[in-house]
Amino acid sequence: MKKTDVARLCREDVVDLIGRQWMLITAGTPDHLGTMTASWGGVGFLWNKPVAFVFIRPERHTYDFAECNARMTLSFFDEAYRSVLQFCGTKSGRDCDKVAETGLTPTLLQGGGVAFEQARLVIEGRKLYRAEMTAERFLDQSILAQWYGDHPGGSMHTVYVLEIENVYEQE
Repeated sequence: MKKTDVARLCREDVVDLIGRQWMLITAGTPDHLGTMTASWGGVGFLWNKPVAFVFIRPERHTYDFAECNARMTLSFFDEAYRSVLQFCGTKSGRDCDKVAETGLTPTLLQGGGVAFEQARLVIEGRKLYRAEMTAERFLDQSILAQWYGDHPGGSMHTVYVLEIENVYEQE
């Protein structure tokens, strides 16, 4: 992977990229990581910094890695990897070795984050902020009912804001 300028993200439809193509959120080291498929998040500009924001439920295995590491990566893949993303979104790292099962190759990035060699695009970010979502903060209660009302365990996401430190793309 080659490092590129954050402006590279301007050539992407990030709504489609995150919401329809999906991403792997990863934290940890190449030998000990948590990774999960996500389709909720975004990219923008906050506190005079380019940022990404992602959402992780506390019961997800990746949550513990996100909590214990200063950096996370968002990895985006070609359509040929859809089954890998499906697997990583439906299986828990507590129950299986996602890297071994999918054939993904973890790689340590220049900034210290871990991503996968097969990714076509990677955002590497440093955590700036985290907040736990709470029911009383929902202004539109229909969203609360739709997305959290019947969820087993009823937990809500933790939101993380990451400063985008590096962007990488396939050579």
